[in-house]
Amino acid sequence: MLKKVFFLFLSLIIVLTGFAQQTHTNIEIPAHQANETLISHAGYTLSYNEKYEQANWVAYELTSEETNSLYNRTNQFLVDPKITTGSADNSDYAGSGYDRGHLAPAGDMGWSEQSMIESFYYSNMSPQVPSFNRGIWKNAESFTREAAITNHVIYVVTGPVFTSDMTTIGHNKVAVPQSYFKVILDNSEPELKAIAFVITNEASQLPLQHFAVSIDDVEHLTGLDFFPLLTDSVESKLESKFDINLWSWQNYSHSNKSTSSKTNSSSSSVQCTGTTKKGERCKRMTKDPSGKCAQHQN
Repeated sequence: MLKKVFFLFLSLIIVLTGFAQQTHTNIEIPAHQANETLISHAGYTLSYNEKYEQANWVAYELTSEETNSLYNRTNQFLVDPKITTGSADNSDYAGSGYDRGHLAPAGDMGWSEQSMIESFYYSNMSPQVPSFNRGIWKNAESFTREAAITNHVIYVVTGPVFTSDMTTIGHNKVAVPQSYFKVILDNSEPELKAIAFVITNEASQLPLQHFAVSIDDVEHLTGLDFFPLLTDSVESKLESKFDINLWSWQNYSHSNKSTSSKTNSSSSSVQCTGTTKKGERCKRMTKDPSGKCAQHQN
């Protein structure tokens, strides 16, 4: 009898262990369906979208120590061996006019040789307009690293905003997103905070602060559920609003100090955080505390 109880107990442990291994407990991982293709690499986790041949999102923790690059960029773009259906490849981007834009940037992955190599997998790439990739998007990546240095550890989720009217490139028909999001969480005391950005895939001379939105805005735009492991009260508080004054811009070389501060309670005009029927960010300006123009308030 005791032997039978022992084996039943042992079997239960094995089952629970297997369940735990299949369940992601990393705070940065968005909510996902059981049939989603989740891939874990040394520096980041991604959800792969076979239809659009790129990630739905990439997520990772970034510490201040990891912003110190020990390894140089490889610049060797590779097919992701973990995508069993095959990821995009060199021929998809060749002659397309688009950059192979990183979602998890190489600048965040220089803390190990393996993470740097894997940052150049095509599953981590998305077609970006060159002036966007090398301009405002690079600024967003720079801000993220500054946030990690200032706050010691942050959680980052980045991805494309998919819409029904996207064009494609290459033989694999890689979709060209019209905009991208970046969500950042500081979950450490004494001051928990979060901020997000939605940026159109085009050149921009505007300061990065101009593109700041709440996480709720990004969830509404993408249908994703960020940071589901947070308690409901904390999640609601952090995701419903943002304040750029809670973040350090002192060492962010691309910030525009002459630009009025943008918060949810700002009296200056800011770009509406609402979205159009095409899934693009509304281009109207508003002074309403909600951050939305009259149409999107309704």
